[in-house]
Amino acid sequence: MKLEEFYKNKRIIITGNTGFKGSWLTKLLLQSQAQVIGLALEPPSQPNLFTILNLESQIYRFNHDIRDSEAVTRIFQQTQPEIVFHLAAQPLVRDSYEQPLFTWQTNLLGTVNVLEAIRKTPAVKAAVMITTDKVYENKEWIWGYRENDELGGYDPYSGSKAAAELAVKSYRRSFFNPNDYLTKHQTLIATARAGNVIGGGDWAKDRLVTDIVRSIFEKKEVITLRNPQAIRPWQFVLEPLLGYITLAKRLYEGEKAFADAWNFAPDDSNFITVEELVKQAIAISEQGSYQIQADPNKHETNLLKLDAMKSKSQLGWRPRLDINETLNWTFDWYKNFYQNEEMQSSTSRQITEFLGLAGET
Repeated sequence: MKLEEFYKNKRIIITGNTGFKGSWLTKLLLQSQAQVIGLALEPPSQPNLFTILNLESQIYRFNHDIRDSEAVTRIFQQTQPEIVFHLAAQPLVRDSYEQPLFTWQTNLLGTVNVLEAIRKTPAVKAAVMITTDKVYENKEWIWGYRENDELGGYDPYSGSKAAAELAVKSYRRSFFNPNDYLTKHQTLIATARAGNVIGGGDWAKDRLVTDIVRSIFEKKEVITLRNPQAIRPWQFVLEPLLGYITLAKRLYEGEKAFADAWNFAPDDSNFITVEELVKQAIAISEQGSYQIQADPNKHETNLLKLDAMKSKSQLGWRPRLDINETLNWTFDWYKNFYQNEEMQSSTSRQITEFLGLAGET
């Protein structure tokens, strides 16, 4: 069964649905005619994809903070979702240094609140809890981290996300043990770890693509690189989202082996430095410039790679776009936006084309 057919009329909660990835996931599931429920704060930037796509009018939305345990549980019990995608987070490394307590409360306790809501809502059959590639204890290895490698985290963001992984693992063992599936519970839970995700519609601060876009399309400033030689796993936003919804489908269908941790990462050709990415973006757009301005007060890793072989071999997922296609798709979206194109159709077109590449149409 194709994913679009599977998700038709499914009742789904997305936490953090007003964010960049959450908005793309919302649009993707709406195109499959799912019933989407959003649990999130207001969009984190202006402009933002959630507003551009007028998603507010197409979903049931609850404007609540996931740190409010009672509100989260009440919303779950009121809406009785079948599938949960937990994306709500404080997602920025630099902000985690400025607001460490808020970061830990949101990323760890917020995740526990969602797990509690799931525990008290038997209608939930599948949950995918989104963390990050930064959950690993980064030893600057030249090879990619696998799902069973040591968790860690230098900065408050990474540490809080690694702790969220441990919380999910604890709940899975204690309350959603696959060995007890269909006898003591009917819920399967997995975690998903993805690398640096880019695509149209991201204007969050301290994001490289945001800086590039404002420099090239808004003529606002020179692109500033804090760590130009850092190597990251750049991937188009629909790549991991396809992994998330594929994983949720397998959980919903009762495949207990998938209640585990999963990496979603691009092929090796997409692991390039920050400076290389900026140079390619400038070449594609035929305009823009950059400067290097290190920030000695903030720690950033130089090399971080993920191994996605498990997802490829067991889940049947694989990345579709190389680095040139990833950048072309990303900056085509922004070019259309700044040329005042109708972005509903532009975004839908990219989703349809991508699903076609993945054999899902």
